[in-house]
Amino acid sequence: MTFDVTIPVLDEEATLHQQIGILHAFLRKHYPDQHQWQILIADNGSTDATPDLARELEQEFANVRLVKVPRRGVGLALKTAWGQSQADIVGYMDLDLATDLDHFPETYNRLSQGGCDLVYASRLHPDARVINRPLKREISSRGFNIILKWYLGVAFSDGMCGFKFLKRQHLDRLMDNGARNDGWFFSTELLTVAEWLDLKICELPVTWTDDAGSSKVKILPLAKRYLQSMRDLKRFGKARGML
Repeated sequence: MTFDVTIPVLDEEATLHQQIGILHAFLRKHYPDQHQWQILIADNGSTDATPDLARELEQEFANVRLVKVPRRGVGLALKTAWGQSQADIVGYMDLDLATDLDHFPETYNRLSQGGCDLVYASRLHPDARVINRPLKREISSRGFNIILKWYLGVAFSDGMCGFKFLKRQHLDRLMDNGARNDGWFFSTELLTVAEWLDLKICELPVTWTDDAGSSKVKILPLAKRYLQSMRDLKRFGKARGML
């Protein structure tokens, strides 16, 4: 099966070339047929040299492509990139590669051979290994997921981890049934709607290393947006008879 790995970026000139190089080398080693896969750099509003560096990477690597997104928003970046994709499998990971890349082959195998429709990384599974995560972020993540389970009645353990892959054939159905947020919550919507639709969701406990210096997330404003998005999604689910 072919696959696209999307990397959403915003003002990442300091690390873009290095991190894409690491990812490209890993995928080339494990999947030597470079027609089987692409890396999509989804730039959603960078004001630094990120787009120029991405174009240089396009020239350096035949299977790296820049996707320009009309405005800011991680969800919009993913929807734009995946909407242009022709691959069998689409998904994303964060540029900091916090989720150990050694988990990617298992993810691919679960989708291509294991019957999974969507695979997500979990930092909250008992078998996960989390390194260097500040206590504040650990507490906020666990708190968010507790609220999510209580409010939306979902069973997945980690709605926020930036490592998710799915069969592209399900994408339109997921978006038609509520996965439509332009921001960070889109990642959580994918899991929630997939569960509502009874798709086969596979959890992957991962080794995850926090890079505090790379995070642009401000917890309180993000929490406020998440709670509003949760209300909107629940309303939508009830209107569609999925709740």
